[in-house]
Amino acid sequence: MSVEEELNLSVAYTPIQRMRHSAAHVMAEAVQDLFPGARFAIGPAIEDGFYYDMELPRPLTPDDLPAIEERMRQSIAANHPFVQSKWPREKALEYFKQRDQPYKVEIIENLPDAEVGIYQQGPFLDLCRGPHVASTGEIGAVKLLRVAGAYWRGDEHRPMLQRLYGTAWFTQEELDAYLERLEEARRRDHRKIGKDLDLFMISDEIGAGLPLWLPKGATVRRLLEDYIVGVERAQGYQHVYTPNLAKLDLYKTSGHWEHYQDSMYPPMEMESGEELVLRPMNCPHHIQIYKQKMRSYRDLPIRIAELGTMYRLEKSGELAGLSRVRAMTLNDAHIFCTPEQMLGEFIGVVRLVQETYKVMGFENYSYRLSLRDPNDKVKFEQNEEMWQRSEAALRQALDQLGLSYYEGIGDAAFYGPKLDVQVANVLGKDETISTIQLDFTLPEKFNLEYIGEDGQAHRPVMIHRGILSTMERFMAFLIENYAGNFPVWLAPVQAVVIPIADRHAGYANQVAAALNAAGLRVEVDGRSERMNAKVRDAQMQKVPYMLVVGDKEAESNAVSLRLRTNENIGAVPLADFVAQASQLNASRSRDLWPSVAASAQ
Repeated sequence: MSVEEELNLSVAYTPIQRMRHSAAHVMAEAVQDLFPGARFAIGPAIEDGFYYDMELPRPLTPDDLPAIEERMRQSIAANHPFVQSKWPREKALEYFKQRDQPYKVEIIENLPDAEVGIYQQGPFLDLCRGPHVASTGEIGAVKLLRVAGAYWRGDEHRPMLQRLYGTAWFTQEELDAYLERLEEARRRDHRKIGKDLDLFMISDEIGAGLPLWLPKGATVRRLLEDYIVGVERAQGYQHVYTPNLAKLDLYKTSGHWEHYQDSMYPPMEMESGEELVLRPMNCPHHIQIYKQKMRSYRDLPIRIAELGTMYRLEKSGELAGLSRVRAMTLNDAHIFCTPEQMLGEFIGVVRLVQETYKVMGFENYSYRLSLRDPNDKVKFEQNEEMWQRSEAALRQALDQLGLSYYEGIGDAAFYGPKLDVQVANVLGKDETISTIQLDFTLPEKFNLEYIGEDGQAHRPVMIHRGILSTMERFMAFLIENYAGNFPVWLAPVQAVVIPIADRHAGYANQVAAALNAAGLRVEVDGRSERMNAKVRDAQMQKVPYMLVVGDKEAESNAVSLRLRTNENIGAVPLADFVAQASQLNASRSRDLWPSVAASAQ
């Protein structure tokens, strides 16, 4: 969050944000008490908590946090009132200069107001527009969480400050519940699980933000890709391959260079004088495919799909496993249709999203109608008629579907409004997985046409849509959502055959061959470890089925079935296991076994 955002957003704080913002001031008071030379920057409320950026005589360590918390509790117990006042700019500048607070001085120098807001609680005085709670005693249960680095004003050329994060809740019970959610999120962290299950890795030699998909992770990705390509083909999508590079001029025409340049890699100049860029989006490439020949209204709608790799210039500090990367493959598609077909095509995409979420087991999701901010003349294309037309069309589609939705002002793409499908993550926070964007702008920029029934040229409408998001981000979400317990059809290894003794290895290989012949993914654990150790290791790898085989199983052509949930199903005829596991696999069921509900996994 920038300084400007913190100063502007603080005036719209909700009651809990107001309390958290007040907690940030109390935290700064405690830090100043413990570190008299502290220099403070900004301290806003954020989602679920607050932070304060500061320059301290030494780096903070986790051992410092209990002492800061204790000083905060003393201030809260003292019930100091938050006293607001207005100071002339010159008085405020002089005050903070005398106290060696250069970041406050810089903030004041960049404010246009003749007066600035000041808040004081007890001995601590700070530059702030507020609002705050009436007194420190109204601050509820607090907990300091961690320390991170943050460049002043987000500029890597400016000083690196220490950012101290905390959280505050009205009651101790709310705080305890939140801390338990944080702990559960740590247990489910896709970076940890991805490493434990050998799904992906990041190599320093290759570079940050450029993940390597290991065999098991690549298996899951391939299954996801096979699924989405299959359902797209069934709905008339035509799949293409397009290059990861393009001329810079293409993105100047599309508007990406104007609106998205900060997230694009610098152009590469060729010996011919051409400038090529790594593509940040696939849509201009698909537009060229549409333009390869004149289209008739009889050809429309044309649905062009691609698992297209894109590149984003992300800062190193913002990279995170698979969820924030520099190279990503989007489950992308663009629909070119007539205005009369637009509503039906949009509704068809929404239904495809719903079908996919049912397969994935997503139940807790909502719809955000992402609109432009009419006051932002830089981020969005300036075409009032286009925005009114496209936003009205989206509302009509949502009303026809009978969907409840909320509006996100300023969340639209630069070229048009969109419907974002928000899925709750393990912390209960919404993440955008699927997006459907309505676009009248790019067809105009690229002069797209089709010949209508009247024999005249007409402008098509574009619908941009991504169902699974990028494969990287979707994989990160799935790992955390399932806690690594992929449903049978997605599990990289679906069964491990465990011979009790060396003499059972031959039958174990026969069992594996039968599963392989049925299209199931199976391994044989022929190590000289004890059987229980092999079962435990397979459970740690979250393999759905452990098939223990010994003399009795070999004699009866059966397997002793154990589940990753630690349930011992017992002896099952091999043919019956193959049939049941194959049915669960083919149907993409989320059930582990007929007697075990998905919620138990």
